[in-house]
Amino acid sequence: MLRLPPFEYYAAQTVEEAVTALRDYGPEAMVVAGGTDLFPKMKRRQMEPKLLVGLRGIRDLYGIRPVESGSYRLGPMATLTQVSLHPELRAAYPGLTYAAGVVSSPQLRNAGTIGGNLCVDTRCTYYDQTYHWRKAINFCMKKDGEICWVAPGSPRCWAVSSSDTAPVFVALGARVRLVGPKGERVIPVGDLYGRDGIRFLAGKRPDEIITDILLPPPDGWESVYVKLRRRGSFDFPILGVAVALRRHEDGTVTEARIVLGAVESYPLEVPEAAATLVGNRLEPDVIEATAKACFKSRPAPWTTPT
Repeated sequence: MLRLPPFEYYAAQTVEEAVTALRDYGPEAMVVAGGTDLFPKMKRRQMEPKLLVGLRGIRDLYGIRPVESGSYRLGPMATLTQVSLHPELRAAYPGLTYAAGVVSSPQLRNAGTIGGNLCVDTRCTYYDQTYHWRKAINFCMKKDGEICWVAPGSPRCWAVSSSDTAPVFVALGARVRLVGPKGERVIPVGDLYGRDGIRFLAGKRPDEIITDILLPPPDGWESVYVKLRRRGSFDFPILGVAVALRRHEDGTVTEARIVLGAVESYPLEVPEAAATLVGNRLEPDVIEATAKACFKSRPAPWTTPT
């Protein structure tokens, strides 16, 4: 049986307390919400924090509520089950609630949080193994080693984004509020992510906490999420496709966004594929052309992080 390594637990009661603990402990501290991804990784020694800052006691991080102009605020501690079953969200953002409802299993959706799914670690066959398995291959550059076994000649880690909800949030134009020792800031969800499987949350400082997820008003936008996985349930995506679009009364698409998950270390927006929808109705030949454009898409060239 895999056991958790020793650690201290700090039950923060306010955002300020949590931020202070992260600042004081530095890289030895991590936040924990539902823990459905973090605790298994700690057991496999992929993550070894000395202090876990628990967010369960911070009331301000809960809840789902409408705000001005028909937009919605999601507390990052809202569970995936709560998001997937929320009636107003299901009507306004069906792609998001579907994505939240196909994460893992019912038991883990009851514990896992929407903020945690936005920040879930990248995945790779060579990385998501026990310590002794990884040691047998001399580890990988994501943890303890110096090589990417997916692409041994690569200067970067190719572990892929494993979040189901992140592509939908990006397609919908959602934003997050981050609070840290230097104050608060609001950024697009897409700006959370780096272009490397190791620095996958490059847009969020380690001492910052997500306090709000802000959805824009539906304003005629339709959304859908499609998930491809090896098993019918309880599995990470091997491809996720989030589409958000608006249509004229005659069915012609006027605006569109397409974001792919599980193909890069970040949710990959493919504007060239979305462009094939604009000005057309959703006929089979148009959808086929869009799928081909997604297949042929290429991410921007990778550069070494500074």
